[in-house]
Amino acid sequence: MAEPAALRATARRLRRLSLLSTSEAGSGHPTTCLSAADIAAVLFFHVLRFDPKDPQARNVDAFVLSKGHAAPLLWAALHEAGAIDQDPLSLRRFTSPLEGHPTPLVPWVKVATGSLGQGLNAACGMALGKRLDGLDGRVYCLLGDGETAEGSVWEAASFAAHHGLANVCAIVDVNGLGQSGPPLFGHDTGPYAARFQACGFTTVEVDGHDVEALMAAFEVAAGTRDAPTAIIARTEKGKGVPAVEGKPGWHGKPLKKGKELEEALAALGPDEPGVGRVEPRRLGPEPAPAAPVDPSHGDLRPAYELGQEVATREAYGTALVKLGKVSRAVCALDGDTKNSTFSERFKDAHEDRFFECYIAEQGMVGAALGLAAEDKVPFASTFACFFTRAYDFIRMGVISRPKHLVLCGSHAGVSIGEDGASQMGLEDLAMMRALVASTVLYPSDAVSAERLTFEAAATPGIVYIRTSRPKTKVIYGNDERFPVGGSKTPRSSANDVATVVAAGVTVFEALAAADQLDVPIRVIDAYSVKPLDVATLRRAASETRRLIVVEDHSAFGGLGEAVAAAVGDRAPVEILAVRDIPRSGTPREMLEHHGISARAIVAAVRRSLVSASAG
Repeated sequence: MAEPAALRATARRLRRLSLLSTSEAGSGHPTTCLSAADIAAVLFFHVLRFDPKDPQARNVDAFVLSKGHAAPLLWAALHEAGAIDQDPLSLRRFTSPLEGHPTPLVPWVKVATGSLGQGLNAACGMALGKRLDGLDGRVYCLLGDGETAEGSVWEAASFAAHHGLANVCAIVDVNGLGQSGPPLFGHDTGPYAARFQACGFTTVEVDGHDVEALMAAFEVAAGTRDAPTAIIARTEKGKGVPAVEGKPGWHGKPLKKGKELEEALAALGPDEPGVGRVEPRRLGPEPAPAAPVDPSHGDLRPAYELGQEVATREAYGTALVKLGKVSRAVCALDGDTKNSTFSERFKDAHEDRFFECYIAEQGMVGAALGLAAEDKVPFASTFACFFTRAYDFIRMGVISRPKHLVLCGSHAGVSIGEDGASQMGLEDLAMMRALVASTVLYPSDAVSAERLTFEAAATPGIVYIRTSRPKTKVIYGNDERFPVGGSKTPRSSANDVATVVAAGVTVFEALAAADQLDVPIRVIDAYSVKPLDVATLRRAASETRRLIVVEDHSAFGGLGEAVAAAVGDRAPVEILAVRDIPRSGTPREMLEHHGISARAIVAAVRRSLVSASAG
């Protein structure tokens, strides 16, 4: 165990490296690094049990830097501990993995941070993952005082206490200054402690620059077995450098190279040897790696009859149960909608791997991301419209590059009917398509819903599944496969005069329209919205010369615009979609009013034929 004197010397080294790296980069946040340097020294060189040569080890303690703008401090600590070889002075260079905020380009970073208020949620998910595998590792999360104004922090705190995550330790760096002024409670640690206590945490208030006091506080955390712990550390922003210590206006400003930097380094004191490289401290053997989900597994087969009426949201729940049987890595989370998303079926079958997040969508997505960091395959579900609340978490999830993270949005579109506009997810396809790295799936019947849920579990990265409220007829055989990037063509002929592209509930409207028309049309079920089956769509555009896209979604950013971007150079594309704010009504009234019904499709096909004839 490290001696206090060596830890104090290490903290000085971390401060020096933080100053040097940000000055060299010409940008960064040195003052927030200076305030937390003593905390980092005690954590990395005294508390954390980890192997600095193995960033993938799981039977170890883990660390999440929620105040991600203190990344230079993290890079300095990892470098001093012998965990990374990169020179901290390469901070923020394009050729360096040491970015301005933590990302998994450095393998020690399990979840990307920098958008504040998210780290504790991920830490909770990581703690759950360790507990599921019977690992003794603890998860430490360093937050800034300013970010505790984010409601998501308290979603995480409530979640941690409710689920008894005694292996979670939050550390709040109360340095008394935010970006533009003091945070909500200034330098008063009391309100932070009171809030964590109210959520069910054990709390310790401490001088964040007193190494011995920090060591004692972490001992309290390690010894607390019945609740998560929050260490509330009072610090000074810019600690150790009189020119900036406790002074506003220095957030995000490096010291200038030359006299300003030299005086700051001199004020810190000599660069004495500290603790040095950390010796490996593992907690036991590693758990066996989870076997990947194989969508062709014999137990992953739908069992429906053609013509049977089943909602895709219900089939999703059935598929989850099957996945849980074939893989212990599969987990499910829900936001108090489990009886509507049908994730309750997973809860009934695999209760130890189901986590109720209540009405806290940010916390749910953050915890799911943390579970993904612990080699789990999490499925998080709620109404499609409520994922808008968690969109920043989803955006940051992309940057985290999870192996697997599946989100399921149910009750999508106006077809939910009488509940009205507030419950109708009309933006979700646009949201999920806009992510730089994402997969978007939209099943139409129970067979496709199950098959796509299986595919989602095996697809890398973030996958979004859109399910519907109404029951729809089973139109595909149980042995049909639905590969990501594909499509189905349930109606076609050599004489088709137009192609209707649909997904979800509108597939059935398109098929009904085909029955009503006196001319043949092709119907494409674009169940893979992203990636889109461009080859099939372009062939249809060339062969039928006109495309009509019908979707239960806003006209902006959804399937229609995706199809238009893919084939607009080959044939005109008309988009039938929701173009005004919905109101309550029956599902049929909604489809008719918004022009996405079979009747509207028939009219659109006839318009296109008249237009072609006139041309």
